[in-house]
Amino acid sequence: MGKYTIAMSDPKHPAGRGTAEAGVRQVRMRTSGASLERLPGGILLVKPEEALRAYPKVLTDRLIHWAKLSPGKTCIAKRGSDGEWRRLTYAQVLRSVESIGQALLDRGLSADRPVAILSENDLEHFLLTLAGQHVGIPTGPLSPAYSLVSKDFGKLRHTLKILTPGLVFASDGIRYAPAIEAAVGEHVEVVTTTAPPDRRKAGAFADLLETTPTPGVAAAHEKIVPDGVAKFLFTSGSTAMPKAVVNTHRMICSNQQMIAQIFGFLEDDPPVIVDWLPWNHTFGGNHDVGIALYNGGTFYIDDGRPGPGSMERTVRNLREISTTVYFNVPKGYEDLLPFLRADRALRENFFRRLGLMFYAGAGLSQPVWDAYRELAFETCGERIIMATGLGSTETSPMAMQTTWETDRAGTIGIPVPGVELKIVPSGSKLEARVRGPNITPGYWRQDELTQKVFDAEGFYSFGDAVLMIDPNDINKGLLFDGRLTEDFKLGNGTWVSVGPLRARIIARCAPFVRDVVLAGLDRDYIAALIFPDVDACRTLCPELPPDATAEILAHPAVRARFQSLLTSLAAESTGSSNRVTRAVLLGEPPSLDAGEITDKGSFNQRAVLDRRAALVEQLYLEDPPPVILQIHRK
Repeated sequence: MGKYTIAMSDPKHPAGRGTAEAGVRQVRMRTSGASLERLPGGILLVKPEEALRAYPKVLTDRLIHWAKLSPGKTCIAKRGSDGEWRRLTYAQVLRSVESIGQALLDRGLSADRPVAILSENDLEHFLLTLAGQHVGIPTGPLSPAYSLVSKDFGKLRHTLKILTPGLVFASDGIRYAPAIEAAVGEHVEVVTTTAPPDRRKAGAFADLLETTPTPGVAAAHEKIVPDGVAKFLFTSGSTAMPKAVVNTHRMICSNQQMIAQIFGFLEDDPPVIVDWLPWNHTFGGNHDVGIALYNGGTFYIDDGRPGPGSMERTVRNLREISTTVYFNVPKGYEDLLPFLRADRALRENFFRRLGLMFYAGAGLSQPVWDAYRELAFETCGERIIMATGLGSTETSPMAMQTTWETDRAGTIGIPVPGVELKIVPSGSKLEARVRGPNITPGYWRQDELTQKVFDAEGFYSFGDAVLMIDPNDINKGLLFDGRLTEDFKLGNGTWVSVGPLRARIIARCAPFVRDVVLAGLDRDYIAALIFPDVDACRTLCPELPPDATAEILAHPAVRARFQSLLTSLAAESTGSSNRVTRAVLLGEPPSLDAGEITDKGSFNQRAVLDRRAALVEQLYLEDPPPVILQIHRK
């Protein structure tokens, strides 16, 4: 990646204050700030000072651009069954997109009869998505978990009912066969990369690739309007069943231009990205893939992911490919850390060209944050900015972003160019709402849900609370302050702010905790239902086998460690609103079918408490069973 100079033209902006002297790798980042207007009723209106520049009508306009400028450059790659990288150049991708686009037009598909995609991240998935956008036929990537993990296929049926697809693509006809038989109507055409199913209208993806494009492809592309539907992305939010978020061409393209303006180094040198994040979510499927394509970079599909047995594949890829920007969820950073610490060559290749580390999806613990800062400095003599922001499927996803180095995890920055932020008092908290060209027009075929998330001025409400780092300076950025719908009152009338307390517990108990759900509505005290990281817990009792979950969680060393960590946290509490009095370690993992967890790993607090109501009652018994940890302040 080389070194870049960061312009320090705006002294108000944190990025403009002594970044080079602080030992931070210099990359070109946004240096403009935002203005703050105080309105009646305590409302704050935040507007970026930098205007959003022009952006293309359709994302594939950038594909056309790069296919002309760098036709032989690798656009995307994935390892084949032989372990070698299977690469597609920009010219090859464009040719394939035009052929597939013609095949989709021949079938008369539309927003009312779109393409449903049942696939992990794959080259065919990539080509089909771009082909649909190129000719104005939306695609809807559905979580593989709905087909391969779910036992009842309930969410798959629900999502297909909303979409009413005219074509269903499955990457593997054998692996997805049970889901197809259970949820896809016999009248719907099914196309697979391998093993097309018998006894129904089916075909091979190779046939789409062999279709000869006609002038109709260019004509269809020309007819696309910016507010036409580009794709549907499903999100559960705080509900059990997914809803289809309309993603327009304007949303996708404007958001990529916003990203390019705040991360200027992406325009200086085309990015190289190694990424596993699933494309049925906006982080992986819009943000990460889009960054590579929009800026003429190369995207390597990572066949690994967080977790034992999978992280090793990610490490293999990172040993070979030196990334210029790295995206992951906090769990991914946690699992990668021991490999980086143990392997000098891996560290050097990982940090060599890296301009930015980016995390999203959950809060990153301060110890992990600090570890990467220290490891980068030890390896290359510079710290590398690790940043996050605030966004959602409904915002394409980027809406707010940090572009400067901070000393703490969780800073979500200020609005990006083109996005207005309205901060509205909500009880004791401040609710974040945004407006801009990257915001969804709503949920497909669910108008009643759409109406609930927009206010009278057209601002979309995240349902999230924020907190100004400095009440007198918006350009110091904002902090995430939890989900408004998760907070509750104890029996004494004290409000519990779930988000910050949950983050404190996870940080204090790292790496032994995956997530925490808090109980206490109308009760005398807060209790915690802890989903432990069983692999991390086993390091405290290595004599036990990996599959002995119950024995691991019941082991005296594990219980003693949690008792000690939670006791130390309780000692720092200021009252009943932030003190956990009892806790239980959950051996049963969260259920996807019951809505306790989404396929991207986020927890639905209400669903967990409802499904495990009997266990919650045990937490509040006067004489609780031995499985309950009782936390006493020292």
